[in-house]
Formats: sequence, structure tokens, C-alpha cells
Amino acid sequence: MKTLLADDHPLMREGVRLVLSQLEPAVEIIDAHDYPSLFAQTALHPDLDLALVDLNMPGFVGAQGIAQFRNRFPDIPLVVLSASESQQDIRGTLEAGALGYIPKASSSAEMLAALRRVLAGDLYVPVCLNGGHDCLHTVAPADFEALQHSGLTARQLEVARLLAQGCANKAIAGMLAMSEGTVKVHIAAIFRAFNVTNRTEAVLAIQRVSQRPGMP
Repeated sequence: MKTLLADDHPLMREGVRLVLSQLEPAVEIIDAHDYPSLFAQTALHPDLDLALVDLNMPGFVGAQGIAQFRNRFPDIPLVVLSASESQQDIRGTLEAGALGYIPKASSSAEMLAALRRVLAGDLYVPVCLNGGHDCLHTVAPADFEALQHSGLTARQLEVARLLAQGCANKAIAGMLAMSEGTVKVHIAAIFRAFNVTNRTEAVLAIQRVSQRPGMP
């Protein structure tokens, strides 16, 4: 497994290297310290399995750098690792094409779980509350009561719940005892209900609805 680790702080890279060594015994880690070196190293290693990228590094600030990476290397899974826990940064990077967002305050176990989820083809979306360090990695079940007012059918609500937890179509099909084709039909209906065009936008829309104050 070949991973590119981009962070402008050498000590952070060393710490993350130790965590990544637990991901797979033969993991190969390539370093980058800013966005120019990130782009250069990725061009040299088109067979990367994963790019783990700090959000704010020399070259770009915020989601602009992530969007540039996705435009240049659309086939390489990218996960953001950032000290920021603001919902604006999380939404911005996911909308720019990142497949996951890991706050640097996360434990090594949380980081490994997030990376394994992304490598398995799922989306990892933390929900950071109150601008602090209270991060939940799925939407709490009680929050889904608000979705009952979204116009979705009971079956679509079940699919939406699993979609927001980052489950791939195959996993949703297995858990709900339906075909992957049926899952795709339900997800298309969810997209229409929330006026979105992809899974990331759908997850963010589901979260916004589930967190609205005053909902039952």
C-alpha cells in the first residue's frame, strides 16, 4: 500500500507515520510538506492508494487546495487531516471532493478506523459540535426523527440513515436485504428529495436537516 502524507509540520508527519504503520504492515509512505510538493510527488507516484493531506499548507489555504488536487488527480482517494473542527471547513473540503475529514484531535484508533472506511470505498464524515472537540463520526439515531418530515418513504429513511454513516451501496444492500440496484434507486430518490447530485452533498444535506433546532 502506497500513501502520500502531506503536512508542513515535520513532527506531525512523524506522529502520523507511526499511526499509518499500523494500517498495513507493508505501507509505503511518501512525504510532502506543502501543496507544490504534494502535486509533484503525486505526479511522480500515480499508483498512490491514498493521499492524507493537511488542509492548510503553503500554497493554498482551505478547500481550494483540495479542489485543485481533485481536478488534477481525480482517481486518488484523498482524506483531509486538519486541526480545524469548524463545520464550514468540513463541508467545504468534502464538497471539494475529499472522501474523509479527520480532526487532528482524533485518537490513533479513530484515525485508523476512518482510513479503513475510506479505503473500503465509504465516506468518513465527522460532525463537530459547538466548534470544540466533541466530534461524532455518525449522526446520532435520535436526530433522524427530523428526517421523517423530509418526504422520504420509510425505506428511503433507512437508506438515508446508512448513507449518512458512510456505508457503501453493497453494505446498505446487505444490511437492508435488498439488491444494489434497489439501493441505487432509493439513493436517487434521496438525491431528488434534497436537490443534490452526489453522495457527499446528500450526507451534508441529511446532517443539516437532522440538526435543525425545533424539529421533533
